[in-house]
Amino acid sequence: MAYKIVFFGTSDFSTPSLEALLKDARFEVVAVVTKPDAPIGRHQTLTPPPVKVIAQEHGVPVFQFEKIKTDETYQILRQTQDDKEVEAYVVVSYGKIIPQRILDLPKRGCINVHGSLLPLHRGASCVQAAIAEGDQKTGVTVMLMDAEMDHGDVLAQKEIEIGPAETGGELHDRLSQLGAETLPDVLAGYLDSNITPQPQDHSLATYCKLLTRDDGKINWTKSSSEIERLVRAYNPWPGTWTEWDGKRLKILKTSSSDLTSPKSPGEPHIQDDSLVVSCGDGKVLEISELQPEGKRIMTAKEFIAGHR
Repeated sequence: MAYKIVFFGTSDFSTPSLEALLKDARFEVVAVVTKPDAPIGRHQTLTPPPVKVIAQEHGVPVFQFEKIKTDETYQILRQTQDDKEVEAYVVVSYGKIIPQRILDLPKRGCINVHGSLLPLHRGASCVQAAIAEGDQKTGVTVMLMDAEMDHGDVLAQKEIEIGPAETGGELHDRLSQLGAETLPDVLAGYLDSNITPQPQDHSLATYCKLLTRDDGKINWTKSSSEIERLVRAYNPWPGTWTEWDGKRLKILKTSSSDLTSPKSPGEPHIQDDSLVVSCGDGKVLEISELQPEGKRIMTAKEFIAGHR
């Protein structure tokens, strides 16, 4: 008999894991919980979360709670528990903090897929943090959830190397697939009582915050290698930018350099026919692709031609 599961997820990171569970005969996804439809894009078109689309394609009931911590939400999920005898909740990039009384509803608890090697990079921006901080490897952690953020016992971890030119978007997609490949067997092993949860070493925990566009403003007093990693980590979200003539200038692609410059940090100039900016370590960051506010993406050579 298939294990009955309720899946919590919202973003694109969630969808491969949901699809993997829907295709696996060991599980029956009896409901999906996701955020409400949201306005997206320049025209603010009301758009369903990706997991809602997949759930509806498979005929799975969808709950879209405006608030997860209300009595009404709890009663709906408790009724689902009573009706379906749900074995576990699976939470993948849901985007809201789930209160303890909801975590306590399923028989075997709540299982989370997190995009880092916990206890490193607890929090919402774990993918970006791994690149920005210069980690050589990262991975996914399948864990039991408790009342604290990314704090629960570990069921399994899978590692991957971070590429030297990899962006946050590229790493996000690889980790999303890795999570989907890892989750079904680990979930089945746990529910079959073949996996013993292992506590994290909380003394090694690091934390990363929820990012906003303002976090992408470049601090040119940092080293060229730090800024180069940040540009990759924050591509595509939240993006990196600097100020130029009182407007935001998006910095899209860069490379660190061993070339040095006597100019002040943040001062742009042309060096060896390249557009470079001086950084806090005395070295320069070469800019190869950028986007002025309100204009198209352009190469550094195109930008130089218009701003020489």
